[in-house]
Amino acid sequence: MITDWDDAYAIMPHIPGSDAFPERWAADAAAFRDAHPPRVLRYGDHPRQAIDVFPPDGAPRGLAIWVHGGYWSRFDRHDWSHYAAGARARGWAVALPGYVLAPEVRISRITADISRAITLAAGEFAGPIRLSGHSAGGHLVARQICDDSALPDEVLARIERTLPISGLFDLRPLLRIQRNLDSLRLDAAEAAAESPALRAPVDGALVRAWVGADERPEFVRQNALIASVWSGLGADIVETVEPGADHFTIIDPLTDPGSPIVEAFAGD
Repeated sequence: MITDWDDAYAIMPHIPGSDAFPERWAADAAAFRDAHPPRVLRYGDHPRQAIDVFPPDGAPRGLAIWVHGGYWSRFDRHDWSHYAAGARARGWAVALPGYVLAPEVRISRITADISRAITLAAGEFAGPIRLSGHSAGGHLVARQICDDSALPDEVLARIERTLPISGLFDLRPLLRIQRNLDSLRLDAAEAAAESPALRAPVDGALVRAWVGADERPEFVRQNALIASVWSGLGADIVETVEPGADHFTIIDPLTDPGSPIVEAFAGD
């Protein structure tokens, strides 16, 4: 039985050297942007309501969207640019949307931001759409393929695969953590409404739910939860628990076009 919910959902204290990750991410992302300057799309007036798009060298196969994490309250699209590398190398136009963070807005507003960002980017690129996101971003992409999705039908019809990585799919446990009081401000109604595991997936959803074996047990449980619930509701969903990967190392192979996680995101 869990008695310390803050510890159950704490990430950085349980990964040695985790304090160095943000600086490394920012440096690697800046180097990638220098080599591949993005096209910037704006979907709102707030400075964070923008999308960095990294087109491939040739004609795009389609649009791959990757949504960053940070407990809905940290980081920006610029911190993660290098994680577009793998899918871009495989011929996809890769879009990294920013979004307004908590506590400035609530999670339901962030879900709406991502819907607007996907809709705008979908209008700029033809072909199929792939969705992926990490941690809070995994939650946000799963929300886009729920039965109450705000995406237009014509955009939903183009989504052929969704890859949430280390996602959170039942937000009700977060009502018990200090971060909720400090920034998320979830109440019971919003936590339930914004939980993909408490909603049905859209018809025909193909999902690859990915988590590291060395992550906090709650993240592993959440990954198994969405796989169990959505498989019972008709989704084509496969659960992957990657040996030896923690919450941060799990996304590093997104830079490698030949990695299994890029195959799951951008492969044939």
